[in-house]
Amino acid sequence: LLVLILGSTLVIAKAALGHLGPLTLAALRYCLAALILIPLALRDNMRFWTWPPRLWLQLLAIGLAFYALGNGALFLSLKYLPAATTSLLLGLVPVVVLLGGIIWLREAPMRWQWVGMAIALIGTFVFFAHSLSAGEPLGLAIGVIGMLGSASLSLLGRPLARDRRLGVVALTAAPLLIGGLLLLPIALVTEGAPRLDLSGMAVVFWLAVVNTAFAYILYNHVLRKLAAFEVSALTSLSPLVTAIGAWLFLAEPLTALQIVGMIVMVSGVMLIQSAQGIVHLSDP
Repeated sequence: LLVLILGSTLVIAKAALGHLGPLTLAALRYCLAALILIPLALRDNMRFWTWPPRLWLQLLAIGLAFYALGNGALFLSLKYLPAATTSLLLGLVPVVVLLGGIIWLREAPMRWQWVGMAIALIGTFVFFAHSLSAGEPLGLAIGVIGMLGSASLSLLGRPLARDRRLGVVALTAAPLLIGGLLLLPIALVTEGAPRLDLSGMAVVFWLAVVNTAFAYILYNHVLRKLAAFEVSALTSLSPLVTAIGAWLFLAEPLTALQIVGMIVMVSGVMLIQSAQGIVHLSDP
């Protein structure tokens, strides 16, 4: 369900990008989603004023690294890189999460999960091979920053979710608000004030409620149950949903090579998820 929702985001967002810039759309999504979730968190007795400074720093890091810096850099990279190159960089996020999880979270894959990760990466390269180009060095550098920021949600959110230090609503709402408030002034300065008609407002509201608030509640719930690299491998399938949605609703063609890449990617992720358990490394 999470992959289907995340994969539909870009297809739905295209309906609003004629009215406002991508950074503004992201900022409005995050702020509105946070405003929807905060009352629910307060109803669950979220006493944010009692949270220790260390917890606030962790939430600030997620809001800054993932929502503001990560997504902001990815949107900015689209000015310099083809969309396929940016998507391929996102396809490498599971590798970053896997290595970071070993070091930061002390969670290592089992043997067959390593094999599944390799297969999924091969499928990713096959899927995007038809439209890759070198791109500009500046665009690649910005894209790499976005890739690292995208990996931060799993790496920074997993300890909070795994240890259940916060409910999933509070864990979702706080970083969303932080990231949205950080991104909004940058978006307004660079893209100007948004001009939305009723259809544009409806799209923004849908993206905020379903593709942001609900989706990231699901994401944080999944982080309670699965290792960070397992979650990241699952969500790496989102571009496949985007491609299928664009084929169905936007008449964007799918090539035979892309279909082969999809099958290989899904096979790799299925292998990752079929291995039961993870290796918990002891502290050094």
